[in-house]
Amino acid sequence: MRKVLLSLFFAFVPFVIFAQGFQVNLEGQKQIGMGHTGTGLLLDGSSVFFNPGAVAKLSENYLQAGVSPLLFKSGFVQAGSNVQYNTADKVAPPFNAYAVWGPKAASWKLGLGVYTPFGGLTDWGNNWPGKYTLTSLDLKTIFIQPTISIKLADFISIGAGFVYNHGSVNLKRAIPLADASNPQGEAELKGGGSGIGFNAGVFIDTKTGLTIGITHRSKVNTKLTNGDAYFRVPASLQANFPNPNTFNAELPLAATTSIGLGYSFAKKWLVAVDANYVHFDSYKALAFDYANNTSVLQDTYSPRNYKNAVSLRAGVQYKAASQLMLRAGGGYASTPVRDGYVTPEVPDANRAFYTAGLSYLVNKHFDIDLSFEYEHLASRTQTNIESQLSGTFRSNVYIPGVALVYHW
Repeated sequence: MRKVLLSLFFAFVPFVIFAQGFQVNLEGQKQIGMGHTGTGLLLDGSSVFFNPGAVAKLSENYLQAGVSPLLFKSGFVQAGSNVQYNTADKVAPPFNAYAVWGPKAASWKLGLGVYTPFGGLTDWGNNWPGKYTLTSLDLKTIFIQPTISIKLADFISIGAGFVYNHGSVNLKRAIPLADASNPQGEAELKGGGSGIGFNAGVFIDTKTGLTIGITHRSKVNTKLTNGDAYFRVPASLQANFPNPNTFNAELPLAATTSIGLGYSFAKKWLVAVDANYVHFDSYKALAFDYANNTSVLQDTYSPRNYKNAVSLRAGVQYKAASQLMLRAGGGYASTPVRDGYVTPEVPDANRAFYTAGLSYLVNKHFDIDLSFEYEHLASRTQTNIESQLSGTFRSNVYIPGVALVYHW
């Protein structure tokens, strides 16, 4: 029985960062306020992320930075029980920073973006029914994207950026092994790695108030090399869990293809819609290669079989005064996680989101942007096919945000 429990444990180490819940989509405060639309818009330097092709059409140069403190709240009720277990109140800090520069008369601009498109912070504690699946997860990815954008004609521009990602993860879970000196066994996986990709786009200005954008952000296959694996188990079993130990793994951060439309009218109004197709089907399986194996601790290969997902977004901006812009928006995102594969890192489900925001122009060179987002995930009752954790997850997300923007 002990070997069965441990085999299940290591087969189900959950690096599932590829669900919608870990694609945080917080790369620009103006765009958040408009329901995350931005592919077909010219708003500020965050076009480096939303559409590199639009950067050459920006009328000014930009330096800006923003942060969106994210509070993920999730609850779990085990099948056959009415007791709800909740995640701890912890705040993840996704951020973004952009620089755009080019001579005003030139047909090109250069850009640089630093942003966090994937990440997660979840803490279930040590006393919930799924503790052998997960107790806590802290995942960070930082993308660095140098970009060039070129105006081919007055109505069309293109752009592309090279993407370098540095990712890190710290994952903990209980092990069903204990003695007097170790009241609960624990495993901790901690490591970092890197990957590369690209972000490319086309931007079309029809000169009728309608703008169109098309982008593709590639998959970024992030390789974790020589991560540290720590095991806290009774001394009599330590030989089965070499300390220190290391592991290798790969994290395929999904590609995204987007199309967006923007339309301005009556001098004060701007509306936008975006559609995103996320290529999650690249995530077929989860494999871990441990440097030191034993009869208990073996390398693992575990199927995930994710499906592709879509999100639809819409937003509006209103110029309420010469120095004040108001925004609102919302949308819907489908989950890539099939039934039987839902896990507690972020128990993903189809979700609706609602956003609002504003910009205050302090002077002709300096803006302050504010945003707020609420996401509601549909409740999802599942039995995981590997861990057999069975019950209902309910989750909500709350995200305020602020950015400072300097332009000239």
